[in-house]
Amino acid sequence: MTLQIKDLAEYEKVYAESIKDPEAFWAAQADTFTWRKKWDKIKECNFDDVNINWFVGGKLNITENCLDRHIPSRANKTALLWEPNNPDDEVISYTYQELLNAVCKAANMLKANGITKGDRIILYMPMVPELAIMVLACARIGAIHSVVFAGFSAQALADRTQDAQAKMIVCSDINRRGTKIIPVKAIVDEAVAIGCPSVETVLVHQIGQEDIAWNHTIDKWIHHEVKDMSEVCEAEEMDAEDMLFILYTSGSTGKPKGVVHTCGGYMVYTCFSFKNVFQYKEEDVYWCTADIGWITGHSYIIYGPLLAGATTVMFEGVPTYPDAGRFWNICAKHKITQFYTAPTAIRALMACGDHWPEEYDLSSIKVLGTVGEPINEEAWHWYNEKIGKKKAPIVDTWWQTETGGILITPLPGITDTKPCYASYPLPGIEPVLVDSEGELVEGNNVEGLLCINQAWPSMIRTTYGDHERCKNVYFKMFKGRYFTGDGARRDEDGRIRVIGRVDDVINVSGHRMGTAEVENAINEHPNVIESAVVGFPHEIKGQGIYAYIITDQKEAVFADFFNEIKQTVAKEIGPIAKPDDIMVVSGLPKTRSGKIMRSILRKIAANDASNLGDISTLLNPEIVTEIKKTKGIN
Repeated sequence: MTLQIKDLAEYEKVYAESIKDPEAFWAAQADTFTWRKKWDKIKECNFDDVNINWFVGGKLNITENCLDRHIPSRANKTALLWEPNNPDDEVISYTYQELLNAVCKAANMLKANGITKGDRIILYMPMVPELAIMVLACARIGAIHSVVFAGFSAQALADRTQDAQAKMIVCSDINRRGTKIIPVKAIVDEAVAIGCPSVETVLVHQIGQEDIAWNHTIDKWIHHEVKDMSEVCEAEEMDAEDMLFILYTSGSTGKPKGVVHTCGGYMVYTCFSFKNVFQYKEEDVYWCTADIGWITGHSYIIYGPLLAGATTVMFEGVPTYPDAGRFWNICAKHKITQFYTAPTAIRALMACGDHWPEEYDLSSIKVLGTVGEPINEEAWHWYNEKIGKKKAPIVDTWWQTETGGILITPLPGITDTKPCYASYPLPGIEPVLVDSEGELVEGNNVEGLLCINQAWPSMIRTTYGDHERCKNVYFKMFKGRYFTGDGARRDEDGRIRVIGRVDDVINVSGHRMGTAEVENAINEHPNVIESAVVGFPHEIKGQGIYAYIITDQKEAVFADFFNEIKQTVAKEIGPIAKPDDIMVVSGLPKTRSGKIMRSILRKIAANDASNLGDISTLLNPEIVTEIKKTKGIN
């Protein structure tokens, strides 16, 4: 079985060994999986031309490791537990045997519809079990899946479909989210009309009962197509470096950026990181609230948990439907042991009041996790006290779509935790801080640009169809290192705190400040629900600080409130960090994964509303119009 670290002494020993001899370390982890043919060489990695290969010559199929290998001992164990949008609807579960059968039937359906190894398939579906099944069915036959969040616009879907030159789109007729019904198939129809000439077939999963527009040339119902398919489908043999999936990063403008992950290294790393970060035990019930449209859903709803033989929970709905107790109701109902969610959700539920979690028995929770952005201190303490009852360690995980898996995080019950700090690297990961010239920033109590020194198995291989872009964005700036794009601080004990994207660093009179740091200070004010700060052109300072704040304060006392905010920031960071301008807003523009789109806020702060990108892919595009109107720009 994959190594699971048990205590601090073992972490320190294993970490030291993994950095000294990474090839031996990763070979030992890879050796626990089922391979059709073992590798000839552990790795060939050259950052200069971005030629990254792990388990060279190895042959495998990731679904045999997610499903088949568990059948002898876990055939009747629950693999996937699905909680519907409406709490009165039926909960659906799949054992490992049932999930294998369903995946094989879906894989045979894909083959019957002309899909072969290497074909790209767009999956544009809500959080229903069929999405997880289709992901695995693609991997079973060597087709490359690209999941697009089923809330993106038709244009965004068309752009991604065209970039991938996808042969098929798999979608649902509708998507249920809270009280909303989203016409998914109608959006696909619009995307096809915009122009997706590579698409030969659209497979549709039925959720609703209403008639929908139908193109008899390309549209087919999944329940008709899969009905007579065999429950046996031999897994396609894949090379370790064959493409597993393409995932388009959120919030991109212009040409979509398709991050490519491959079969072998991604498999080894996601399983290793899942087992260690969440300290998963055989009887646990693990729930990640992310959408499979994001890397978190790929790595820590589907692949990581299933590779580890875990019970993984999927949720169709939203945290506040039918009320703000829904997350806690699900945790109590299924006796969730590891709960992994985004700071955005935590802050939203915190604002709804403490009485919601107090209504439910959350004593089963052993580990709490956060993902997507740095969690502010107030939310960290609420999560710790109200959800974890100060007994469930919080793993504040740092990673990216491009990294494939979690890189920096506390290990629950093993390493210590500190609010706002991702803390320590996982074995095999060597983070360093550098200055703008690429020189190492040594010692503790320092800040710099966060890079990773050596290759790890699940890292990005290329950007689909544009290798030069991958090289320029991630590897060109600092020779021999992967550049994360983030600034970070290392404290007196060596813990790492990610302080925001480099383009989210504000330079005020020569002082560099991370947006996360200023926001955390603002959020200390009891009447602040959430904030976002950006830099804007300032005649004297070069850049000033513009703060967008969501508050429960009344407009009549805004002047006093703004002064209190400035004093709070001055106290927490220093007078240099006081916001120059403050705007009260009802919401902040965010990607579906919860990241604040500061690039949009930065332009609005500078009175520039041009070229804000495709805001239809945001969680709340209407908020951009509202903020522009408040600022008085068009």
